Amino acid sequence: MMNSRVIVISFAMLLAFLTISEGMSLGVERHCRCIKTESKPIGRHIEKVELIPASSHCEDTEIIATLKTTGDKVCLDPEAPWVKKVIQRIMSK
Repeated sequence: MMNSRVIVISFAMLLAFLTISEGMSLGVERHCRCIKTESKPIGRHIEKVELIPASSHCEDTEIIATLKTTGDKVCLDPEAPWVKKVIQRIMSK
C-alpha cells in the first residue's frame, strides 16, 4: 500500500516537472514584454507589427513593431492616435 502511494506521488511529481520544463522550453512568456511604450509617430520606420492580446500573463494588449533599418523591436502605445490608425489598417486587410 505504501509502495504504490510512493509510486503515484513520484509519477505526479514527474508529470508536473515535465509540464513546467516544457512550458519554459516553448518560450511561454510569464510577464508583459513591454515595460515602456513609444507614442511619437514612427510609422514610416515600421516593417512589421505584432499584436499580443491581453492574457493571464499580461493584462495589457501589447503592440510590438519591428523597425525596417535596424530590426529593433519597439513597444507602441496602444492609446496613441497614430497607433490606432495603424491597427485599424492592419485589421481591415
